[in-house]
Amino acid sequence: MTSFRFFHAADIHLDSPLRGLAGLEGSAVARVRTATREALDTLVRLAIEKEVDFLIIAGDLYDGDWRDYKTGLFFAAQMGRLNKEGIPVYLLHGNHDAESHITRRLELPDNVHVFGTRKPETFALDELKVALHGQSFRQRVVTDNLVPDYPAPVSGAFNIGVLHTGLGGMGGHENYAPCAIEDLTNKGYDYWALGHVHQASVLHDKPRVVFPGNLQGRHARETGAKGANLVSVEDGDIVELTTVPCDVVRWAVLTVSTDNAKNVGDVIDRGHDAVKAAANEADGRLLACRIVLEGRTAVHDQLVASEDRMLAEGRAGALGLGDEVAWVEKVVISTEPEVDAQTLAEREDAIGELQRMLQEAKGDKDLLAKIEDDIGRLVRQLPHEVRGDIDDSVLKTAVDGDYAALIGEVSQYLSARLTAQGD
Repeated sequence: MTSFRFFHAADIHLDSPLRGLAGLEGSAVARVRTATREALDTLVRLAIEKEVDFLIIAGDLYDGDWRDYKTGLFFAAQMGRLNKEGIPVYLLHGNHDAESHITRRLELPDNVHVFGTRKPETFALDELKVALHGQSFRQRVVTDNLVPDYPAPVSGAFNIGVLHTGLGGMGGHENYAPCAIEDLTNKGYDYWALGHVHQASVLHDKPRVVFPGNLQGRHARETGAKGANLVSVEDGDIVELTTVPCDVVRWAVLTVSTDNAKNVGDVIDRGHDAVKAAANEADGRLLACRIVLEGRTAVHDQLVASEDRMLAEGRAGALGLGDEVAWVEKVVISTEPEVDAQTLAEREDAIGELQRMLQEAKGDKDLLAKIEDDIGRLVRQLPHEVRGDIDDSVLKTAVDGDYAALIGEVSQYLSARLTAQGD
């Protein structure tokens, strides 16, 4: 009876630049900056400890073209560790590390086998009776379904298809190398090792169609445990598939209610409590979190007017938990005032006058046209990856071209600032 184990990983995005860290210092920030490297180091260590027979990386090993050779040298060193232990690696390039996108190259250790880009390629592990089939991306954008050209399954072998695909645009990801689940299940393979979608999921049981998710969460939209799949096979059947965490930084979005808060101090205390509770559930990893303040509260205006202070208070509370326990990336003020906009507009003072002006502005066609001309031109100059990856509500409204809503977003801030000063 033939038995073997392998790791299936994807979307490592080695040395991915993390947003929001410019000008920040401290050991926790340094840990976040090096998280993708540490996650790969963890994967390699676990592969050696668990004595896996091989490792699959299903695309987006890199995040894009290297700034220098350090990224490639780090990866080569990690593969050297596996080579020393006799563990082969089967690497497929995806949209972020497509052949045309990575201009620098380094020779990799002999144990690393890279799927070609011109047509699907098969690697055979005769002793294990395993056949791996895959095709790397030649360019960043692949719009063709690659699956029909994958070879027929090898008779008597455990067949693994390795593919980087959007599979219809799952999770909002670009639909590269599009295909249907039926294309995969009808191919006759035993396991599909997919990459590109960063949320782990098992889409089909027999054959197993699996996204392992990315190895390390990189921002607040990639929350929870991240890692690789460990697959155990006996006599041609998958007997166990487990997700093994490899992340060293655990991302979370913490929603904090401001209902019935008597003052800003109450809100700060609630934020500290939320961070502490989440850090206790991070499995010993550094918690990187975004705090979202929600609810209708009498201190709404004070919160909006002191956004910088709220972030500083959040980070101070995280630091108070100890070294590299928690780090606050951002504090989002999504609260609402107890007094609605219409009530403010009825006031006979500067606050009421401002509110009435802002309400009228949303219907001013000339003003909207001017905003579209000025702001729209700037927005169109933003790179595609920036426009498609925005979590700031004001900027998102501008990118979407909803300029009336943009005035509404700005008016909330202006009203809050003026009301806070008036109080």
